[in-house]
Amino acid sequence: MANVELTSLAKLPTLSKLRKLELSDNIISGGLEVLAERCPNLTYLNLSGNKIKDLGTVEALQNLKNLKSLDLFNCEITNLEDYRDSIFELLQQITYLDGFDQEDNEAPDSEDDDEEGDEDDDDEDEDEAGPPGEYEEEDDEDDGGSDLGEGEEEEEDEDDDDDYGVRGEKRKRDPEDEGEEEDD
Repeated sequence: MANVELTSLAKLPTLSKLRKLELSDNIISGGLEVLAERCPNLTYLNLSGNKIKDLGTVEALQNLKNLKSLDLFNCEITNLEDYRDSIFELLQQITYLDGFDQEDNEAPDSEDDDEEGDEDDDDEDEDEAGPPGEYEEEDDEDDGGSDLGEGEEEEEDEDDDDDYGVRGEKRKRDPEDEGEEEDD
């Protein structure tokens, strides 16, 4: 929900499994306590480019116990004296503020964070990608994109790699193929 002119989080739905929330470049100035109530498992929160001005506003994030990375870049609060030290003291659960830890070491890329996350991430990736191995081998062996299962047709598919997915194309180019493709 980046750059959509949000002024409030009051109507944010309950998203108890949400771990990463992008709220950058909006007009949010407060009401952050809603995040702990409705998104209790957030680990990454980007509030950069909002209207957050003081530590009292950010204090509501103390209840996000799993929060590891917070981005407040381009918010007025970053102009406060000892801003970084104050935030790390206030939100002791966070590891990274504006992309850097307390010793100014840069946070890994967000893509790396996803890969390095807990084992649940790996399980989700496997569920989305399907069972490993079996399908990958079929893709490598059968460039035609179909599971015909007959040796003759698979050999013919190799000759017609550039017109797979176009019905009837093969029959027009190869008159000897007497309608075998109609079952597709």
